[in-house]
Amino acid sequence: MTRTMIVTGAASGIGKATAELLRERGDTVIGVDLRDADVTADLSTAEGRASLIEQVREASGGRIDGILAIAGLAAPIPATVAVNFFGMVATLEGLRPLLSGSEAPRAVGIASMASLHPHDDELVALLTAGDEPGALARAEVLAGDPSTGHLIYASTKKAFAQWVRRAAPGEDWAGAGIPLNAIAPGVIVTPMTAPLLETEEGREQIRAGVPMPLNGFAEAIVPAHLLAWLVSEENTHLCGQVIFVDGGSDAVIRGDSTW
Repeated sequence: MTRTMIVTGAASGIGKATAELLRERGDTVIGVDLRDADVTADLSTAEGRASLIEQVREASGGRIDGILAIAGLAAPIPATVAVNFFGMVATLEGLRPLLSGSEAPRAVGIASMASLHPHDDELVALLTAGDEPGALARAEVLAGDPSTGHLIYASTKKAFAQWVRRAAPGEDWAGAGIPLNAIAPGVIVTPMTAPLLETEEGREQIRAGVPMPLNGFAEAIVPAHLLAWLVSEENTHLCGQVIFVDGGSDAVIRGDSTW
C-alpha cells in the first residue's frame, strides 16, 4: 500500500536524496522547503511553522504515514537555533496528529555527530526549556564572537537529540504506537558542506574533528537509506534512538564511555 511521507528540506542535500529514494520505492512524498518544493514554508518563524502544518494537512487530506524532519542550517547564526531545534520540534509535534490514521505511523529527525562536539551549556538549557526568545538572544551573543559562533550548531543538535530521547517513550509517541527516532550523520557531501571540502586543507581540518575511518565522507544517499528504513513498516520497536551514521566518528570519539 502506498504510504504518504512528509520530507522537510526536500530541495537539496539529505532531504532531496531521501525524497527521491522514497518516491522510487513507491511512497507518495510531500516535500517541504523554502522553495522548489510541494510545500514552501520558513521553519525559522512561528508563522512559517504554522503554515507548514496547514499546507501539509491540505495536501495530504489530513492523513500521513511518516514525518522526516530533515531541514536544517549549519551556519553560526541565530537562525540555526530557530530551524534546527524549534523548527524541527514544531514539525514533528505539529504533524503528529496527522499520523493518527496510519496503520504504521513513523517519525524521524536529524541530529548530528556534532552533538558530541563542544557546546554552550546556557544555550542547550534554553532550548531544553523551550525558551525561543532566550535561545535566540543567547545565539546572538555567541554569533558575535568568532571564538564561540561554532557552538551554536552543536548545541542545537545536542538539545534535539536529548528531546528525542525524552519525548519518544512518552504517551504522545510510543503511547500512540509511533516510533520516534533520530539519526546523527557524520560529514555528508551536500551543497552545505561543499565549500568546506573543496581543498585538501579543508578536508584535513574536517577529518580532525570528524574522524570517519569507515569509507570517509558519505554521499547523501547513505543517510537517506537509513531514514527510509526508520519510517518503513519494518521498524516496529526502535524508540528514542539516535543512530550515528558517521563512518565511525562516535566509536572513535566516545569509545565505550556510553556504558
